Amino acid sequence: MLTRTKSSQMVLVYDPTRCTGCRYCEIACSFYHFGTLGFEGAHLHVIFDEERNEFEAIYCQHCDEPICMAACPNDAITKDEKTGWVRINSTICIGCKTCSIVCPLSAPWFNEKFHVSMKCDFCGGDPQCAKFCSPQAIRVTTREMAMRLNKRRYLEV
Repeated sequence: MLTRTKSSQMVLVYDPTRCTGCRYCEIACSFYHFGTLGFEGAHLHVIFDEERNEFEAIYCQHCDEPICMAACPNDAITKDEKTGWVRINSTICIGCKTCSIVCPLSAPWFNEKFHVSMKCDFCGGDPQCAKFCSPQAIRVTTREMAMRLNKRRYLEV
């Protein structure tokens, strides 16, 4: 089995210059997780940033040191050291919403139907948002490459 270093772990990266605002990523995510065609069950959200005049995707970054995990009072959030994915165990989650409050992106969202917080789970290694993004605004890449792209995009403005 392939052992990945932190820098070679696979994550999602978003390029707003490629996004058309079609929101297929949200629909694919919602369909994969809940079998519904819509936006309500999506673990990512596309919004329009009027200041930059472009679309922006809000999704879990599967942080190196996830603050959501540190803040969870019930230890429902774990980080897989091999894959780097941060997951919420819905059987342990008490629905307090602390993870969403402390996350800088508010990526975890509260599912009213199930009374638990949810977030990107990387679709078990085959992220549907990236798979169905025809302009490739959302792509799967290494954590190292994503950090370089995000640094260039957001810190060297």
